[in-house]
Amino acid sequence: MATSSGSNNAWLAVLRIFTGIFWLYHGYGKLTNPEWSAPNGLMVQIVQNMIKDTSGPYHDFVVNVVLTHVQVVANLVAWGELLVGVSLLLGLLTIAGGIGGAFLALQYFIAKGSFMTLAGWTAFDMFTAVVSLVCALAPGARTFSLDALLFRGRRR
Repeated sequence: MATSSGSNNAWLAVLRIFTGIFWLYHGYGKLTNPEWSAPNGLMVQIVQNMIKDTSGPYHDFVVNVVLTHVQVVANLVAWGELLVGVSLLLGLLTIAGGIGGAFLALQYFIAKGSFMTLAGWTAFDMFTAVVSLVCALAPGARTFSLDALLFRGRRR
């Protein structure tokens, strides 16, 4: 049975909203947890684990930039996740939100060294990156969104 374009758009909108809730939940959890950005908090522990799983220029970036500015990066991560979540949930600046979500998920993927194994390519970070990109690139994902209301008369 073939599905109509409207039905596909509705499912893409549901996917966008669910993805937005996912990002919002994780960003809000980090912002409200004082241990997230504490001097020896959760972000420091994550970054220290990242150091052993990375190599090359990314390893140098983690050691020289992320670790030395871990509190700033922790807040940027938390706010980034929260803003991506709001963007996708409301469908406001959906393309930017989806690309931002894909960027964050790919950073987590690389930081874990997941690209070195087949299991890493099928892991949750890669799934989240792909779903976020679908939300950014699929025009139907902007159904039931503020983008659809604000840019109703404009064409891509």
